[in-house]
Amino acid sequence: MRGLRKYLTPFAPDQSGAVSVLFDLGGIVVVCDAGGCTGNICGFDEPRWNETRSAIFSAGLRDMDAILGRDDKLVEELADAAHKIGANFAAIVGTPVPSVIGTDYRALRRMSERRAGLPTITMDTTGMELYDVGASKAYVALFNRFAIEELPVVSGRVQVLGANPLDLSCTPPKEWSLSFADVVQASTAEKNLVVAPSGIRAAKLLNERFGTPYEVGNPLAARDAAEIATSCDVEGKRVLVVQQQVAANAMRDVLLSQGAASVTCATWFMMLPELAQPGDAHLREEDDFEQLVYGGVFDVLVGDPTLWRIVPRFSGVTVDFSQFPVSGKLLVRQGATRGTVPLESTHLGTPAARKDVS
Repeated sequence: MRGLRKYLTPFAPDQSGAVSVLFDLGGIVVVCDAGGCTGNICGFDEPRWNETRSAIFSAGLRDMDAILGRDDKLVEELADAAHKIGANFAAIVGTPVPSVIGTDYRALRRMSERRAGLPTITMDTTGMELYDVGASKAYVALFNRFAIEELPVVSGRVQVLGANPLDLSCTPPKEWSLSFADVVQASTAEKNLVVAPSGIRAAKLLNERFGTPYEVGNPLAARDAAEIATSCDVEGKRVLVVQQQVAANAMRDVLLSQGAASVTCATWFMMLPELAQPGDAHLREEDDFEQLVYGGVFDVLVGDPTLWRIVPRFSGVTVDFSQFPVSGKLLVRQGATRGTVPLESTHLGTPAARKDVS
């Protein structure tokens, strides 16, 4: 039945993905809600909140504020926060409330910049999409606004896009973490490595603006797949991997190299046609997963353990591989260093040659 969830809880929504990207960048993040969405973001969808803090505020919209569209009240509160907190920028993140009343984000951005004196970006997230849509909007908004100047390329510098806790299911390795300075100096990267679908649009933007080439791959997921192949005999087996698409593809390559007969990738989230292979599946309902597993004659399932409740009659091997936006459980991983990030990976088209900067 469409929309019926018997085993899975609702997945992390788009406003959570946007905030996850912005969390460590030193900005003031205002979530346009009455308090509930911000509580869900900080309480359930942002694992870093348990260890550190970020300037994330709820707009605290009351019924009449929402009905009458009192943007001036939000702007005044943002200006007050800006005067008390040293911040690089301000970001306004949408929720179902501004979506329903038709908030004019462009006007809100102009009002906020004029009153608060901070460069401001807005994301028209609605709470109706999933986390990766919001993360993608946040990356694009950041680079579109702040990655303006074309600077000399730093040889060997690889910038990682899509490395947030929701996409990686772990706190990003220090060397992968994005800072505000990285955003401003994005043109200095010799290459961008996209580790999740949420980073693709930003990579294309930077390629068009600066000619920065990009590649798609996920070294962490590849290492995970190698460990799975070591602990679980995959030779001659038919494997189903359920993960975000870039991670799933990286795992497929490794498992096939270790002798798997076939590897099918499936995802509950963004599925880009240019990264898909025949047989890959985009899941929407629990029934989709049930039909895929029971109809696919798989020997091994790799995915979040909450999924196994949907297919109790599966008689093969299940390999637990937590996916944070699905279950709220983090993977236990060792950190990666920039030296482990390969410059060769799967190409998305043929990025334009980069211009030399004198």
